[in-house]
Amino acid sequence: MNSQPLRIVHCLRSPIGGTIRHIHDLAKAQAAAGHEVGLVCDSSTGSAFDLSILDRLRPHLALGVTRFAMRRHLTVQDIIAAARLYGSVRALAPDVLHGHGAKGGAYVRLIGSLLRGRKRRPVRVYSPHGGSLHYDPNRCEGRIYHAIERLQNRFTDGLLFVADYEKAAYESKIGPLTVPSRVVYNGLLSEDFEPVAPHANAADFVYVGMLRQLKGTDLFIDAIYDLTLQTGRKISAIIAGEGPQREEFEARAAQLGLADCITFTGALPARRAFAMGRCVVVPSRAEAMPYVVLEAIGSGMPIVATRVGGIPEIFGVHADRLVDSGSSSRLASAMRAVMASPERARAQTAEVRQSIMSTFTAPRMGELVISFYHQLLGIPAVTSTEATSSLAQSASLLARSSKQGS
Repeated sequence: MNSQPLRIVHCLRSPIGGTIRHIHDLAKAQAAAGHEVGLVCDSSTGSAFDLSILDRLRPHLALGVTRFAMRRHLTVQDIIAAARLYGSVRALAPDVLHGHGAKGGAYVRLIGSLLRGRKRRPVRVYSPHGGSLHYDPNRCEGRIYHAIERLQNRFTDGLLFVADYEKAAYESKIGPLTVPSRVVYNGLLSEDFEPVAPHANAADFVYVGMLRQLKGTDLFIDAIYDLTLQTGRKISAIIAGEGPQREEFEARAAQLGLADCITFTGALPARRAFAMGRCVVVPSRAEAMPYVVLEAIGSGMPIVATRVGGIPEIFGVHADRLVDSGSSSRLASAMRAVMASPERARAQTAEVRQSIMSTFTAPRMGELVISFYHQLLGIPAVTSTEATSSLAQSASLLARSSKQGS
């Protein structure tokens, strides 16, 4: 436990995908370390699966969960909503306001700035998680959002990035860093390193994630079609996820004659979805530090992923195995290589898995984030043994799974 417990409030717009997984693990680690944690998020979004993650987190949140309607894009109504939220956040007397994503970051910096004149002065921390950094700086929408980010930068006390790529993108699109910053990788729990065995009737490939063009769901469908033509046989696939373009992608699969080849399951726990396929495919056009890639590698699943965002940082010296984004034909070629030699694909995953066990762990993530809060607050950090324990558990799991493999 840290010598000086903190009152921490996390804020994000939509409690979905990798961001809610990140906050779930981070908030639980902070609560376990003796800090009081709360969450503010949108009340109108989130699949049943995403909301189940939120429900599991609630018992660990001493400062509770505050939910209200947040629109995706910034509007004048956000100022009214922030004014209403201000009283609730003020009553929590936070030491740290941590915003996740563009909208969460906007609320944190506005409300945090209004609280600066009070006795308790919370530090305002912002984690982009991709967000506005995914916008093209040469397009009108990108120029607007990046200008807003630059304006808000002066009301920010610290920046936390989940990848070196994300930090570089911020410097390139928003401007030079003028406040303290740190890169803290997303981390896995010890159980995430347990091997997953595909079901006997598993599909050839599985996609797990949001159903959005940004995530390359359309490229995955087109790659399945390409493989069907190339091999002359039915290629089976699972698409596990929800998103605003689900109907569009279902129509695309039907149009290509793949309705009986591709099964849309809705959102599922990652490891459950992994077992439904023999290879995980991550065809994203843009990413920050995707949990699905970490989870797939941790589980030992063969994986085909694109060279975007922080994914090369996960693969490290093995990054040459990644696929250039935006092309279904290149994706199909990599997927066909896995079909031709599945054992080789599993062996390659095992190599990457061993390298991430000491770096991408949830206890390490939690400890580094708390020490950053302490830095901003001017509080000497207290080192815990939790991260060391996690590494020992991961090493034990690796040794056990290696024996199983032999």
